[in-house]
Amino acid sequence: VQGTGGSSAVSKCSAAARGYIQDRFLQLLAGRRRRRRAPLIHRGYYIRARAVDHCVQDFLLKTQSLPRTQILSLGAGFDSLYFRLKDMGLLHHTVVYEVDFPNVACQKAARIKGMKELSALVGDTGEEGLGAITFSGEDYKLLGVDLSELSELERTLEEAGLNNEIPTLFIAEVVLIYMENARSDALIQWAAEHFPQACFLVYEQVLPEDPFGHVMQQHFSQLNTALRSLAQYPDCEAQQRRFLGKGWNECSVMDMNEFFTCCIPEDEQQRVQTLEPFDEYEEWHLKCSHYFVLAASKGMEPSWTPLLPSVTVPRHAGPVGMAGSVPAAVCARLSGIPGLRRYGHHSVLIKPDVILTTGGFGEEDGQHCRMRNFHMLSKRAGYWEAVSVTQSIPDKRWGERLYHTVSCLSDTLALVVGGRRSPSSAGLEMLWLKFPETCNASGPDNVAVELASLQPAAETAALRWRHSTTEMTFKGEQYLFVYGGRSALEPVLGDWYFLHTPELSCTAIAVEGPVPESRHSHSACSWEGGVLIAGGLGAAEQPLGSVFLLRELERGFQWQTIETHPPLVPRYSHTAHVHEGKLLLVGGVWFHASSVPGVTVIDLMTGLCLDYVIDVEHLEWPLMLHNHSSVFLPNEKELLVIGGGGNCFSFGTHLNPEPVLLSLSSILISH
Repeated sequence: VQGTGGSSAVSKCSAAARGYIQDRFLQLLAGRRRRRRAPLIHRGYYIRARAVDHCVQDFLLKTQSLPRTQILSLGAGFDSLYFRLKDMGLLHHTVVYEVDFPNVACQKAARIKGMKELSALVGDTGEEGLGAITFSGEDYKLLGVDLSELSELERTLEEAGLNNEIPTLFIAEVVLIYMENARSDALIQWAAEHFPQACFLVYEQVLPEDPFGHVMQQHFSQLNTALRSLAQYPDCEAQQRRFLGKGWNECSVMDMNEFFTCCIPEDEQQRVQTLEPFDEYEEWHLKCSHYFVLAASKGMEPSWTPLLPSVTVPRHAGPVGMAGSVPAAVCARLSGIPGLRRYGHHSVLIKPDVILTTGGFGEEDGQHCRMRNFHMLSKRAGYWEAVSVTQSIPDKRWGERLYHTVSCLSDTLALVVGGRRSPSSAGLEMLWLKFPETCNASGPDNVAVELASLQPAAETAALRWRHSTTEMTFKGEQYLFVYGGRSALEPVLGDWYFLHTPELSCTAIAVEGPVPESRHSHSACSWEGGVLIAGGLGAAEQPLGSVFLLRELERGFQWQTIETHPPLVPRYSHTAHVHEGKLLLVGGVWFHASSVPGVTVIDLMTGLCLDYVIDVEHLEWPLMLHNHSSVFLPNEKELLVIGGGGNCFSFGTHLNPEPVLLSLSSILISH
């Protein structure tokens, strides 16, 4: 547990170095440990620092007219809170007490004494620390005590001068969760009973039981720092009940998606979103749904409510209720086959019973890397089997791409559009994939796939990723409709191109009707000659719940909104298929903690929208249904889900280990 403080200090320093947080004291306290962290880690530590600062500064503002207040930071580690507040001139009548394990407190005290910039701010009284009090300044006391020893903590605080009668803010930033429940509950109750005017600020983890939660728990268990209170307090509502049941009169709580959207001004959101190239939206939103900030108080006049939304954001309700479940099963004979553990790839049915998977990030030869090798599955005698693929690789033109599309134009030809290597790179050129006519379900065990460059026609259409490319017809002619996505310059695109096949010339076709808002990571399906667009991530990195149909008219096309009821829960990074007038949405990411997206069925005639949970009872691992691909098999009424997963914050990369079959026969009949 003590090790987590050092690691956290390094991450905060890295976030400060990239401009996410302004804090010149972090590096002085963290010492020589410097490492550059990934953008996803920077955002995670930004939102943590922002939430704590937001609440602390609100407390100081609301109590500024009072003669004296105090802050007690529990498990403070190498945090710089005191030095920042002092430097900003916010501690005129406030004493800050910090508590941590004795050896952490001693290290921090030595660092403060050894750094002029730090000791000058504290106004070092020159006194040697006595016993558990490792450092004592006029308005700053650093104590070395184990928080789980409550009587020892109480005695040391009293000795250090803590005053029970004045307004006190308790801070526990990822601390209580490492303690045994009985001890952390006792601490919460002790604070309420002994301090008539008090506030309590908590930031820590929730939701242990969904796929991301399982990966998170496993990570902390491997570090020997189990998240102890999650079983008893698994969600925000349970945490709120915990405080209200332990002597606190008021308690508000929000997860970090809600905090980011509601409590951070729009210009600040935009500043953070443009600090460095970023393309891990799914993992960012999942990380934020698995952490919360809580503010509890008692006896405060006026009452302390730092978590009131400063902006009114339309609250989208989560799923109304589940209409049923969809059974998931692993595919016999595909267990342990290398090459299918990947995300950000694309899978396409190139012939009946033959699926080609290309690109993405995953596991190759025991290493995590961008995937160069193509992968083919073929159904023989009722079973899916892997077919080895030889390809002209290393082929520079492929560019190890993620988030591209592949569209089959004939039995032997497919078109690759867009994709990227890294979030800062320009999009990648279009390519032809050519495969032999003999590559069918009964064909050879080895298939050669050839890559060929296009003439640079329609190049602007291609320089994007997280877009969609959909087959459609206009006046009996075949087209590909390239829509949305993002690029290195534009975080979200709302434009479209009609590419006439097979020569792929850009064709101007009139489009009327309300233009859908820009989006990426949406789904797009062919339907009755037109295109159905659903969901996606919009301009402010907010999931969208709209469904649009691009429908052919005499002179061109028209955008039409499809109204769904109940309204479709906003989501992105899902896949979609159409079957007999029903739109099937598979997986994705949404902001609702109560469940993860399963399969949603929208009746395109009536707009009826039903959510089904995926029954994972027969899977031995967490099924992450984002950044996956899926192929609908209409005869079997089955969905084959390939790959999926991602880089789960600092908890490691999770790749779904094998393809999964979802049986839809019961829900498609009942519909």
